[in-house]
Amino acid sequence: MNDFNALFTGQPGAAPAAAPTRYRLLLVDAELGVTKALTRVFRQENYTVVVAANAEDGLARLAEATTHLVISDYMMPGMNGAQFLRAVKERSPDTIRIMLTGHADTGAVMGAINDGAVYKFILKPWNDDDLRVTVALALEQFDLVQKNRALKKENEQKAKEISALARLTITNRSQLGIMLHKKNLLSSAQLQELVRLQEQKKEPLIKLLLDKDWVPERKIRDILKKDLLIEEVQLAEFRPDAALADLVPHAFCERQLVVPLRLDGRKLTLAMADPLDAGLIDDVRFTSGLALNVVMAEASAIRAKIVELYGEGEVDFKELETLVATADPYEGIEIVIEDDDVASLEDLLQGTEEPPAIRLANAIIIEAIRLGASDIHIQPRTKSVVVRYRIDGVLSDKINIPHQMHQSLVSRLKIMAELDISERRRPQDGRITVKTPLRIVDLRVSTLPTINGEKIVMRILDRNSAVLDLAALGFAAIDLPKIADMVAKPQGIILATGPTGSGKTTTLYSLLQHEATPEKNYVTIEDPVEYYLDMAGQVLVREKIGLTFPLILRSILRQDPDVVLLGEIRDFETAEVAFHAALTGHQVFSTLHTNSAVATIARLFDLGLKPYVVATALEGIIAQRLVRRICPACRQEVAVDEKLRHRLGTAFASDELRTFKGAGCPKCNGSGYSHRVGVYEVLTPNDDLRDHIGRGASVLDISRMARTGGMRLLAEDAVVKVTAGETTLEEVLRVLGPQPDSA
Repeated sequence: MNDFNALFTGQPGAAPAAAPTRYRLLLVDAELGVTKALTRVFRQENYTVVVAANAEDGLARLAEATTHLVISDYMMPGMNGAQFLRAVKERSPDTIRIMLTGHADTGAVMGAINDGAVYKFILKPWNDDDLRVTVALALEQFDLVQKNRALKKENEQKAKEISALARLTITNRSQLGIMLHKKNLLSSAQLQELVRLQEQKKEPLIKLLLDKDWVPERKIRDILKKDLLIEEVQLAEFRPDAALADLVPHAFCERQLVVPLRLDGRKLTLAMADPLDAGLIDDVRFTSGLALNVVMAEASAIRAKIVELYGEGEVDFKELETLVATADPYEGIEIVIEDDDVASLEDLLQGTEEPPAIRLANAIIIEAIRLGASDIHIQPRTKSVVVRYRIDGVLSDKINIPHQMHQSLVSRLKIMAELDISERRRPQDGRITVKTPLRIVDLRVSTLPTINGEKIVMRILDRNSAVLDLAALGFAAIDLPKIADMVAKPQGIILATGPTGSGKTTTLYSLLQHEATPEKNYVTIEDPVEYYLDMAGQVLVREKIGLTFPLILRSILRQDPDVVLLGEIRDFETAEVAFHAALTGHQVFSTLHTNSAVATIARLFDLGLKPYVVATALEGIIAQRLVRRICPACRQEVAVDEKLRHRLGTAFASDELRTFKGAGCPKCNGSGYSHRVGVYEVLTPNDDLRDHIGRGASVLDISRMARTGGMRLLAEDAVVKVTAGETTLEEVLRVLGPQPDSA
């Protein structure tokens, strides 16, 4: 696995790792056999195991050195386990305490748990693996407590510095005093006095002005509304989300008389007592990384709303540590591209003082793009969080990160995708657009709550990927003329079918660009847009606002299109509009999720289309899969594996079959594979086949007629690819699965 420590800790990669902590475990049980069994459980771990026969002996051993974790039996002579662990808590509050028992006074045990004397209660007989995991997690909690305590102490030491820094943020850039002076509401002496007090006390001008009571606040609001058209809001009408409290620190709001009200995308609505303080607006825009919609409200209403949002209590500037010491999930979201001025991920990676979650999220995305991954999986497991990349269709573990960083990483990615960070119980979907020095890529983000935490999967879509010509896709020479003929038809529908990730959209774009001319009007409807073509009008589906496939398709048919690319046929409504468009003189390309070309026809019937409509409009079906291509740099011929040949059916029974394999080299990172190639099944209906389809024939009859017309199955095309040295038998079995004995 790659070492990404330097990317989010700021430490050089070559620096030697710190020596791991050697934890001290104290095992207390009156039975010698139990303590020996427990010792065996932790034999392979890096623990110092100390044993005691009773509670008194255990307390003595506890005093000898720092003890990280205690496992105690309940039934012991003299002091029982609950009493012993209470004594441990009093003497060493940080020590993790686990009670192990086979029979006990339930009331006493639950009392110990409720008192906080017991971290966990485990029954005999225990499971060794479960006990090891429990102890490992408990020790991780011990470390977290110590780190949090150290951070708290450090923050307390820097509180005065932070407070002093906060006072420096008071600016003299408010134009409110000058405006009131021009309106003859403030005299020159009063204005000079306000400026002097502001420099002396480091207080906002609006506060000083209200304290002096030289101008009624209502008068100020009326002037700002009438002359400058600044919107005034009634704060009682707003119910701010608690997540907004992380955007602007409590102490900052209290001192400056501002409060965040609403977050719409990347725009934050901010209520201010002094909306003319340009310096303050710049500070909030900088610290939050968001565009601002500034409104004004009365100072008393702002103070009341601050209490509602942040709660009551003494306010100090320790909260400003969130700006310098924690992983603020709202910071730096400018990598979401909505404007022309966008910071690149490479630049963000250079900022070693950025919060760790931000640098880690950027590192994960950068590495996935570098490796050519199609998907990123961030999967929480029992002991750690694993980042997995799908490269050439195969998942592999790449990065292990500690559990304590999981939630901040998830929050960071949610903010980038404009998802609700407070919702952790339901799945969510979103999108991220990021820019690297060479490419712009779109990420489709999906979250899923699991028992170990939220799992995130991101599909990577490269906007600037080159659209391959038909020959480069791997079509056989016998199929290329059929495909060229179906694409040359001025009307009809052509379908690419296969499971998710089988390259259907790539095939459709290659068909779309084949012999494309400026004389035709090309329109695409996709969710999301996977390739960007200047020659086509591309429409993005947005179901949240009602912009669905059928609605867009009906609309673009009034845009005089010649060729329509429809991302996917999902339901009867979409299928009906698409097929009728094909019948009325348009050429339509689309996809379906089916296992074979013939199964696509059955699927269209199942959606509710009339057989005669399918028979008339259908011009071709391309069923496909993607198999990994053997690395040409290390390819070598190997003997045929008879077991694999048998599992792949009679299509591979030919004596002329030759097989190859990649030995593994630096160019393919030792995998033996490099990139992928398609395996295809091309169906072009002739008159007899159209007649069968129009009469609603069975799948078996249609399959026989298609085979008679020269259609080759996926397995037969795979044989050609294997014999040509493009892929392996193992890869065909992985993608197609075992095949029947007869074709």
